[in-house]
Amino acid sequence: MIITDEQVYAALRNVEDPDLKKDLVTLHMIKDLKIENQRVAFTLELTTPACPMKDMLKNACINAVKHLVSADADVQVNVTAKVTRPVDTSQLKDIKNIILVSSGKGGVGKSTVASNLAITLAAEGAKVGLIDADIYGPSVPIMFGLIGAKPGARETAAGKTLILPIEKYGIKLLSLGFFADPDQPVPWRGPMASNAIKQLFNDADWGELDYLIVDLPPGTGDIHITISQSFPIAGAVIVTTPQQVALADTRKGLAMFRMQGIQIPVLGVIENMSYFTPAELPANKYYIFGSNGGRDLAAQYGVPFLGELPLVQDVSAAGDLGTPISLEKQSPSAQAFAEIAQKIAQQVSIHNVQLANC
Repeated sequence: MIITDEQVYAALRNVEDPDLKKDLVTLHMIKDLKIENQRVAFTLELTTPACPMKDMLKNACINAVKHLVSADADVQVNVTAKVTRPVDTSQLKDIKNIILVSSGKGGVGKSTVASNLAITLAAEGAKVGLIDADIYGPSVPIMFGLIGAKPGARETAAGKTLILPIEKYGIKLLSLGFFADPDQPVPWRGPMASNAIKQLFNDADWGELDYLIVDLPPGTGDIHITISQSFPIAGAVIVTTPQQVALADTRKGLAMFRMQGIQIPVLGVIENMSYFTPAELPANKYYIFGSNGGRDLAAQYGVPFLGELPLVQDVSAAGDLGTPISLEKQSPSAQAFAEIAQKIAQQVSIHNVQLANC
């Protein structure tokens, strides 16, 4: 039997991306089709390397060709990714997606979440940067073992000086903590803080990035408004803990992104410190701060619930040592972060495609 391009494309039109609600051919995800006798080879180009359904879509492609074209076909699928972006803009044109990590309240583990999400996305093959925009308590220097580190600089052909982000664990990093004495408080006024944050975006040599994660300060202040209104934001992730006092502040933080003049997509809610599992009882979960608070909050606002993260000493200990827990890929906490990172990348892709079709 002679296999033709038309037959293969017709078969693959039966494979639908469950998030984007269109078939892979219509979405232009099938590239470089080559047929030689019974060998069918092509590239499946996903919208993110962190796609949680990559294996499912690959297997669906193979099955479609075998069932609808030829059972004897030798189907070879090369899976790659080309990360989408929400809009084409000359501003920060080399950064595809800026993702804000926010919380209404301090102490919920927002910086830990931001750091581990960045590491997980980079491990999946994405080009990732991380800005520590928490002017009151910058955490990146500690969490990445970079206390006392100072970014370099270079001068462009036009005579402009650019900050060179520090690279570690495959991530480009900038923090206001790199520019201040870690033992001295910095009394920031609103305009001063806003200008400093803008410099981390505009005056840094980020190069090409798929995702720039921004760790925001707690609350709903000047920094949030400055970043939200100054740069093209792909979406915001909300971090909370199960307690009612945290949820009350988180509601305000989430609602801020929906205010007139901001209107940033909320990619979902993460519940940190959800439960405790003793090492000697690994099958048990104890919801010591309450349960389902983050899930109920997500349902109330009609946004995805991205998942629960356990209360584990190893997570904070790893951050204190400058080696975030996601570097230990086999640990349960790292796997929980990986699942959440995939869901965030998934939501970014969905929003980007929806914007492109508007």
